[in-house]
Amino acid sequence: MNETFKLGFSLALYALVSCTVLAMVNNFTSPKIANNQIEKVNNAMKDFFPEEGVTAETLSEFHGKSYGTSKIEKIILAKNITDGQIVGGAVQVSGPTYDTGTILLGMQKDGIIRGLKFLKLTDSPGFGLKANDPTYKLENGKTFYQQFEGKNANDGFEAGKNFDAISGATITSNGIASLMELGCRELSSYLGGSNE
Repeated sequence: MNETFKLGFSLALYALVSCTVLAMVNNFTSPKIANNQIEKVNNAMKDFFPEEGVTAETLSEFHGKSYGTSKIEKIILAKNITDGQIVGGAVQVSGPTYDTGTILLGMQKDGIIRGLKFLKLTDSPGFGLKANDPTYKLENGKTFYQQFEGKNANDGFEAGKNFDAISGATITSNGIASLMELGCRELSSYLGGSNE
């Protein structure tokens, strides 16, 4: 009985110490992770809209929208500094791929895609992670994410029809396409576009 008590006490002590250390590490790293995400989004907006006189404005009144297992997390509008006119925007969407992903998609008012950036992707190494790999090239010579630049969101996203899927990672490719469809539909309503 005494031995069981000692073992239980030791396990409880290890659990307490482990939880305390994890909490301390989390408190130390979570602000840095949040700042890195903000920096990634800001850099992506500069890539999507590099023109002079365009500024990015995150919609503070937008607090996220869930659609089943996917979520629209953020809407950012790109505006002309001189007249305040919206020229485009970006949408941050997370949801299932093969595992999970978070994308940032830039789009003009007319539905032309300006770019796709991955903020997070936890799919299989060697397969699904090729979607975010700058060294992996499709047959067209572009990376998976580069192939969407210049495409019209109104045409939809169907693997094998209007974009190339990653060989061996069809589920990832279709998952990202679903996130893009959802994001474009939501963003279009803020841009005054016609992507229904």
